[in-house]
Amino acid sequence: QVQLVESGGGLVQPGGSLRLSCAVSRTILSYYVMGWYRQAPGKERELVATITSSDTTNYADSVKGRFTISRDNAKKMVYLQMNSLKSEDTAVYYCNLKDGIIRTDYWGQGTQVTVSP
Repeated sequence: QVQLVESGGGLVQPGGSLRLSCAVSRTILSYYVMGWYRQAPGKERELVATITSSDTTNYADSVKGRFTISRDNAKKMVYLQMNSLKSEDTAVYYCNLKDGIIRTDYWGQGTQVTVSP
């Protein structure tokens, strides 16, 4: 079993920045794909960004150029740097781990990000 704990959410003004962190309870293995997803009120959960062990990244079109995902395997951490935040970025952000060997997804409890004047 893997536990994921997010932190770093909060209230920020439009144009501001936040960095989300995800602490992983075990070693981040090479075949894990780490990611961030978000869910806004009344909407389905959507992909924000993913990163592989080779640091290949993938971003939703809506966040390209503004958000950066990174991982520190030694610290067992995954980060999401969010710049130029917009009101439409308001959502609960979830850390995700995909284990491709056992085909299982693990989720954190989520952290609220609110972008408002």
